[in-house]
Amino acid sequence: MRAKLVVFPIRGRNWCFSRTIDHSLPATPASSQTPSTLKDLWANVNVAAKPLNAKAELFVDYIANKMDTAWIGLEKAPDGSFKRKIHGLGLWLLSRVKPSEIFLKSITKDITSVEIIYPSSLNAQLVRRRLRHIAVRGAIIHRNYFYGSVSLIPLTSAFSILPLPNVPFFWVLFRTYSHWRALQGSEKLYQLVSGGSKTSNTYRGEKDTEHKDSKSESHSHDCWVLRPSKELENLIRLQDGQDGLSHHAIENICKFYDLNTKDVIKYEKSTF
Repeated sequence: MRAKLVVFPIRGRNWCFSRTIDHSLPATPASSQTPSTLKDLWANVNVAAKPLNAKAELFVDYIANKMDTAWIGLEKAPDGSFKRKIHGLGLWLLSRVKPSEIFLKSITKDITSVEIIYPSSLNAQLVRRRLRHIAVRGAIIHRNYFYGSVSLIPLTSAFSILPLPNVPFFWVLFRTYSHWRALQGSEKLYQLVSGGSKTSNTYRGEKDTEHKDSKSESHSHDCWVLRPSKELENLIRLQDGQDGLSHHAIENICKFYDLNTKDVIKYEKSTF
């Protein structure tokens, strides 16, 4: 499956990295192979021939499905109820998640190639280099946060003795899952924009070749296509603000390329 990525400067050194919304996919995809009960999970995991990473994926998908079911239950709770207030708290916490994490999580394992759309005035190699940079940095950051979140799970599980919903436990569990998915997305993105290579030699020769390519020439590979866009360049030039893109310009870009406006606006103040 090919994913469309939109890349453009949004404010100073802050760049936006976003995947276009694919309306052909369900909002919460569920694999038919994902176990729905602990018995099914054990039966799928307790297979000697299955590799360890496949077993880990099954476990993570099982936990994710359980969290999705619980979240839907909170969302459907009556207004003013305690469950609905917990849902509001969850929405507030989710609004503080960095946009780069949301972007990396959108790079799923079923993606085989990416089409990178960027303003025609930018250098193609610079755009590709920035994507590799966010992939490598994301892998480092989310691996550390993943291990940190895992270490907090036993601690927060102790709150289950209280007669209230264990919100800290479920939040830490969600953050563990989120960092795991962002880590997987970082590694997948780097593999794609590096031409399918899994090597970690990210910056070797990057600076020497950064400005060798034309600004407007389209470059392609089996795993990636760099596509300069005059339409995106024109939308950026029609901005109203002087210090980066105005909200009106961002909304127009999001509408034209079918991006999530709330996530894109977050890039204004996000350093990563």
